[in-house]
Amino acid sequence: MAEVQSTALGVTRFGRWEFAWGARTFIMGIINMTPDSFSGDGLGYDVDAALARASRFVEEGADILDVGGQSTRPPIAAHVEARVSGGVRAEPSQPVDEEEELRRVIPVVERLARDLPVPISIDTYRSAVARRAIEAGAAMVNDVWGLKHDPGIAQVAAKAGAPLILMHNQKGTPIHRGDLALEVIAGLRASMDAALQAGVPREHIIVDPGFGFGKTREHNLELLRRLRELTVLGRPILVGTSRKSTIGAVLDLPVDQRVEGTAATVAIAIANGADIVRVHDVRYMARVARMADAVVRPALRG
Repeated sequence: MAEVQSTALGVTRFGRWEFAWGARTFIMGIINMTPDSFSGDGLGYDVDAALARASRFVEEGADILDVGGQSTRPPIAAHVEARVSGGVRAEPSQPVDEEEELRRVIPVVERLARDLPVPISIDTYRSAVARRAIEAGAAMVNDVWGLKHDPGIAQVAAKAGAPLILMHNQKGTPIHRGDLALEVIAGLRASMDAALQAGVPREHIIVDPGFGFGKTREHNLELLRRLRELTVLGRPILVGTSRKSTIGAVLDLPVDQRVEGTAATVAIAIANGADIVRVHDVRYMARVARMADAVVRPALRG
């Protein structure tokens, strides 16, 4: 198995935190403040429940908490991949307006940022929500549209000195025109260029290939196999495979039975260059990451 070569990425410093890329895999725990999360873990407006879950995640090994107030289940998934739960295809996610998204996330961001010792990431594609979340204590921005929906997010992140996660998200139909990895790389490079032009420091950019977003099951599996090719971008790679429908389709299992499948994808992602894994099941995936790191990261070898 090839060693992970990410030490050249250096260190990302922001606020009181410092991420030394390559030393280990970082764990991002998902805090869904939605009623329609595909994974069935949406908390709605329950701030106390969010704090309880987030506190448990930190105890279990989460390095980042990612708070989202709108389902990012891509509409294309309803047409591309069959959800296995009950044998019924998933309905496309329904967008909510800005005010509703703010009502869901701001109280939670404020509480988590105040009470917990890890950085809070705001999962949004709206610059106004990102700005309000940062004012409430968020330290990172996770844009699932890679600046395609609202380029103003880049200015918000730049002004705040917040790391910006840029995800590859294919609008309309799934990728089908040519080489998958090259298309994902090109899309992420364009997002990176836009972020840099807006003043986001290169060391604050993180890229995400967008597992499941505008991609078929075959695309997703190929993307995991070829993940190392994304290291050409020279930035840390975040991978979010947790409980996704591709795992359900391969194993013929509903969402609540995809822990082992998620574990396999997390281990493979780390072996192929992932620096952050975004997960629902923090306890188990932190263990998977620790074991995978012991195999592939030279700094941890005895």
